[in-house]
Amino acid sequence: MHHLALIEQTQSLIAAGDIVGAESALVALADAEGDHALMLVLEQLPPKDVLAVIREYDSSKSSIINLMLTPEQFARAVVIEKQYRDLTRTHLRGMVNSIIFRDDADTLEFVNAIGDLEGGSEALADYFDEKWSRIESFARTGSFEAAEDDGSVVSEDELYANAYARPKLDEDEVADQDWMQLAWLLRTKNPDLFIEMLLVLRAKARAFELGQQDEEASDDDGKVETSDTDRGKATPAALDESDEESAI
Repeated sequence: MHHLALIEQTQSLIAAGDIVGAESALVALADAEGDHALMLVLEQLPPKDVLAVIREYDSSKSSIINLMLTPEQFARAVVIEKQYRDLTRTHLRGMVNSIIFRDDADTLEFVNAIGDLEGGSEALADYFDEKWSRIESFARTGSFEAAEDDGSVVSEDELYANAYARPKLDEDEVADQDWMQLAWLLRTKNPDLFIEMLLVLRAKARAFELGQQDEEASDDDGKVETSDTDRGKATPAALDESDEESAI
């Protein structure tokens, strides 16, 4: 019953826009009753509430909540992050990097969990959104350096034909715990997901070139601006009104 009360409190704080307060309540539980108690509560929170907390990642401090998330819990949160209209992808990249590259994490297990869900490749494409040309270079040449690329695009058939070709770079050369390392892991450890993600990136780039991005942004798609959702101020109404079942 105590945990049910805490879940109610956490969800109420998130619904009221007090993300910092919700995180503090969860941290206090871990301090008082241990990591296992926190894991039990996180298992019962809907993905939208987990996301509301973890997307406010602060690189200046460690987070016990990030440390306790399983790959499956994290993946369910990542695939609905697009419901926040964060055009910079700052929150998405921050929370992904902080969790999949944490010291005790099996990075590939987290990546595969994202890929296993509907919308997973789209979430990964959003993560790499600003690096499209360099990801294309990596797919074609095995290097992230645009200088080694002639600007041509590898066909989908060629991507699959060369899916298991090892890139020029070793992991220790790109071990930045950021987009380069993640791209390297995707291409070498899960090439099918890498290709699927890249094809989504290409579609996004074509849409941008055709001027469709502005039109799509104006559609009533359940997204919201992040001016009031950044730094723990609020969570989108789109998530509050989703069909996610409550944890209680």
